[in-house]
Amino acid sequence: MKKLILGACLLGATALAMAQAWPAAKPVRIIVAYPAGGVSDNVARALADKLAVQWGTPVVIENKAGASGSLGVDAVAKAAPDGYTLGFAAVSPLALNPHLGKSPFDAQKDIAPVVSVMYSPVLLLGTAANKATDFKDLLTTARARPGAVRWATSGQASLGHIMLEQIQAVAQVQITHIPYKGGGQQMNDALGGQFEVLSTNAGAAVLQHIKAGKLKPLAVGAPARLDSLPDVPTLAELKQPAANLSSLFGIYAPAQTPPAIIARINAEVNKALALPDIRSKLDATDNVPTGGTTAEFARQIAQESESNARIIRSAGIQGN
Repeated sequence: MKKLILGACLLGATALAMAQAWPAAKPVRIIVAYPAGGVSDNVARALADKLAVQWGTPVVIENKAGASGSLGVDAVAKAAPDGYTLGFAAVSPLALNPHLGKSPFDAQKDIAPVVSVMYSPVLLLGTAANKATDFKDLLTTARARPGAVRWATSGQASLGHIMLEQIQAVAQVQITHIPYKGGGQQMNDALGGQFEVLSTNAGAAVLQHIKAGKLKPLAVGAPARLDSLPDVPTLAELKQPAANLSSLFGIYAPAQTPPAIIARINAEVNKALALPDIRSKLDATDNVPTGGTTAEFARQIAQESESNARIIRSAGIQGN
């Protein structure tokens, strides 16, 4: 028994020493699973700047976009589990894509959740082609003219598609899904009135289009109304609680990364998220800082995965 206790103490001391020594004058790489220039990339770079100061070592951002975030997360899964390669992505590569046969890695075995960073509200917006005055009116139109309302999302089996299927099921309406391969062309066509509504994550450019009157906010997927759009109800308020979804983003590490290092990264990211300039950068784009423990983040991913699996089965959604 004494030997077991001594062994446990030695392991604990080794883990503590490893966490204290990390990072040892070596750059830390954060793989962002989306293109440069977007909201998630900007947030990751702002965090990297703060973490570099806190850790006393360079923190380098590498963009690796594709497959709805799965390519970037896969690169993390295949990296050495030493704390020097991390990933920044939404939870969908772990909680949505695997249910659609779109994952090159095992979400439960190959990736270690570290800390949630933010949730990004999803806005439902009307274009110039939309004649509905509000969300209720939109459903009235869809009910009267099945298939006439066209809803553009960032892709087949995307979060926006999940929201659409939930709304159709609850409201008993038929809406035509227009899946895009990403948000760039989707937004261009939205501004050109090529469809009636679109779902997209909140961001500075989107808010500018709303303020300019080019897009009309009909609803928002978020835990609460947004400060920048206080008159726009959440989908939960509109009796669509199952569709009231937002994108949760966080930091991940390769599986088998020492728990002491994961705990250190978690603590340091939480510290950075509490800084006023990081919070103001997120607030300016309607993205909400989260933070919290590793266990809480893992639990959120598991809950979203279970929910997505049920929705996908019920609606018969298939990936591309």
